Amino acid sequence: MNIEISNNFKKMTTKAIVSIGLFLIVYILLLFLAIGLTILSVIGGFYIIAAKPMAITIGLGIGLASLGFFILAFLFKFIFKKHKIDRSHLTEIKEQTEPKLFKFISDIVKEVETDFPKKIYLSTDVNASVFYDSSFWSMFFPIKKNLQIGLGLVNTITEQEFKAIMAHEFGHFSQKSMKVGSYVYNVNQVIFNMLYDNESFDQMIQKWANISGYFSIFVVIAVKIIEGIQWILKKMYDFININYLALSREMEFHADEVAANVAGFLPLKESLLRMDLADHSYNSVINYYENKLSENIKSENIYKEQKYVLNFLANESELPFKNSFPIVSTIDLSKFNKSKLIIKDQWASHPSIDERISNLERLNITKENTIQESANSLFLSVETLQQNLTNKLFSFVENSDKLLSVKFDDFKTDYNTNYEKNTFNKIYNGYYDNKNPNYFDINDVVNLSENHNLEMLFNKEKIDMIYDYIALENDENTLLNLENKVFYIKTFDYDGQKFKAKDTSLLIPKIEYEKENLRVEITKNDIAIYSYFYNLAKEKALETELKSKYVAFFKNDKEHDQKSELYINLLKATEFVSNVTPFEQIKSNFNNLKKLETELKKEITIILENELYKSELTELIKENFDKYLKENWVYFTNDEYIDYELQILFKSINDYSYLISRGYFLIKKDLLNFQTELLT
Repeated sequence: MNIEISNNFKKMTTKAIVSIGLFLIVYILLLFLAIGLTILSVIGGFYIIAAKPMAITIGLGIGLASLGFFILAFLFKFIFKKHKIDRSHLTEIKEQTEPKLFKFISDIVKEVETDFPKKIYLSTDVNASVFYDSSFWSMFFPIKKNLQIGLGLVNTITEQEFKAIMAHEFGHFSQKSMKVGSYVYNVNQVIFNMLYDNESFDQMIQKWANISGYFSIFVVIAVKIIEGIQWILKKMYDFININYLALSREMEFHADEVAANVAGFLPLKESLLRMDLADHSYNSVINYYENKLSENIKSENIYKEQKYVLNFLANESELPFKNSFPIVSTIDLSKFNKSKLIIKDQWASHPSIDERISNLERLNITKENTIQESANSLFLSVETLQQNLTNKLFSFVENSDKLLSVKFDDFKTDYNTNYEKNTFNKIYNGYYDNKNPNYFDINDVVNLSENHNLEMLFNKEKIDMIYDYIALENDENTLLNLENKVFYIKTFDYDGQKFKAKDTSLLIPKIEYEKENLRVEITKNDIAIYSYFYNLAKEKALETELKSKYVAFFKNDKEHDQKSELYINLLKATEFVSNVTPFEQIKSNFNNLKKLETELKKEITIILENELYKSELTELIKENFDKYLKENWVYFTNDEYIDYELQILFKSINDYSYLISRGYFLIKKDLLNFQTELLT
């Protein structure tokens, strides 16, 4: 297969090669300077010792001589570094046990005209990738790639879609021109190693400095010089990396074209669009069991449950099905994204899904006689594999031998119940999914007798208002970050017009004006909603109860901001624990924390006594809260942190945050449920 390389690909390849050339020039210059410094430091050390041999001069002479060697070692250490992929979570499979899958992959490899993988592994998650252990020498000697296949992916695609995904992965290595990307990747790894992977090097020079005070003087000088070299390399890394990422995005388009030629554009398009839903379904099941581990419960087959959740969520979103899998459209992915701001992400390694879909549709390559069975059919006994990988996933849990498997029907029942508990009634059409009732003075509401239509209150126009407001808020935050130089770009597009970075100050007031107008309109609709349900409540003599629920919600809304502020202050006040901090400062920080702890303990006591949180307070949360409230913990003594006490503190802080958020949700849900009951 020989697919023509695009002009953009050639352009990005040229830029990447030029950036590597510049790096080599800079590196060779630094290397020559380091060699020169080493020679001078050795000569200087020799003369110091020769001038007057004694303990001090010997120490200073050896220390000076070591100065250059450490800088050279820093510049050469990447040669001996090997980047190994952790395979503990992977399961290798062989042709003898999976002949159908191996033949399937072999046919794709032949069509793409690349090499068969060295080894094939199964992983538990929703992905597929080609990987290899790399080192500096990978740039000069060929290296065999391994294939990783996620069962969470196979479980949610057809065989033809799987063919397209495999062809995409192998497409990265099918042509000589694609090897430039691999070369640039390795250069990136080299610079990254010199910049950030310094743990063993730091330990080495620390040990040397500890031998003698004379040695430590020159170690400090060496470290300062190395920091200067790192500053230069950081600039080079940013330059090379941005060109590599631009090339990487072009490589993705090229690999997509290979996949389209092998399997047709539609299977790859449909699998790309379904991927977020597949991943979300898998993670929903994982999160479900994370909450169940305290009850010693695990899954029997996580993939059977993933498929159930995938179909359940697709039905909830009223998605169409094809070949037993939901079809997700580009509109489904973007219907809630109302942003007018477009910033080209120059640091992205992949193009956006929209860009990839547009490119595939432009190619419009179709294939006849495509296989629409589930990709699971490529395995001889997929259910056994799924169960084995499920067991492997839970084997990393402490006391995994005590876990009991839940039956599939029990999972479905419990999942449905939890979903119902954590979502709002469909009559609201998603209106409250990402917003809360805006505050208004209940006593000032007039026209309570005015007739309103339920469908009009929650129609598409009203939903769009919500997501227009969210988009404006997000766009404003992004532009504020740009204005404050949190990140740097030259230009961006807003509402179809191109702007320079300095123009943010012109746009922000405009966005604030639009936001305020929208907020007013949304609040008007919230008042109309209240009016509609008030009239229903009045017919049942429940208007006082409805009013009290709104008052309670608005009160909690205001209090929640204060409670959240306490949580944020606690995080800020304890962040020093994660940093290197002098002992006296640690003691002072913990003393300053006491005032916030008094507040936290007061809030926790209120939570424990409040009926609202009764269903949310697990035994583990209550047990930790009781420990925290009973003692005045010190956290630090004899110049050491007390890990046990710190665990109690941080768990209390995190559980407090979880419960106040959960309480907010429950009050909101109680209000909305009360309104839906008025309709019956």
